[in-house]
Amino acid sequence: MIRVVLVDDQPLIRSGFRALLDLEDDIEVVAEAADGRECLALVKEQLPDVALVDIQMPVMDGIEATRRIAADPALAGVHVVMLTNYGMDEYVVDALRAGAAGFLVKDILPEDFLHAVRVAARGDALLAPALTRRLIDRYLTQPPRTLAGTGSGSGLAELTSREREAVVLAAHGLSNDEIAHRLVISPATAKTHINRAMTKLHARDRAQLVVLAYESGLVIPRSSS
Repeated sequence: MIRVVLVDDQPLIRSGFRALLDLEDDIEVVAEAADGRECLALVKEQLPDVALVDIQMPVMDGIEATRRIAADPALAGVHVVMLTNYGMDEYVVDALRAGAAGFLVKDILPEDFLHAVRVAARGDALLAPALTRRLIDRYLTQPPRTLAGTGSGSGLAELTSREREAVVLAAHGLSNDEIAHRLVISPATAKTHINRAMTKLHARDRAQLVVLAYESGLVIPRSSS
């Protein structure tokens, strides 16, 4: 059973998402919150698999709530997926840097929404859709730099050539199966490369690994032209 905490300051939005989730046999909404502070309390209490969190909320916004969840070792199993009204919301990359596993636009199709919840629950980042790739291309086009406090600079030098290849492919939105096919290795080996790269780069999850890959200069965003 996938346990979900639903966080949005608009009751109608929460009701709509909950109605979809409640129809699924393998998903259970264990709590709802209307702001980031309440979200933190409920996440600590319920330890859900997935927290669906609105970006802009009163009291504490979703990005700060995500940052605090990501910083708490006791909440390492909670995968935060941000909810936004805007497909190119400038806050989304900030959310990924804070530790979010991905993001969804609120006008997403119901079947895509349910699929995304299941993807997040198994620990995969929501980075394959073209929408996310466009966002990364738009907002990570600054000169390469190392994130302060992450240790990504030294970690980058520790990556093996295979791990670098796997990270680059992940940053372009490929799944472990697709990485395995491209590198002619098993999916299990591809997953091992990604996990080891996450450890060396101090990335909390696959989404943060991809952001670090762009910000360190390992991957250069495509031109938007």
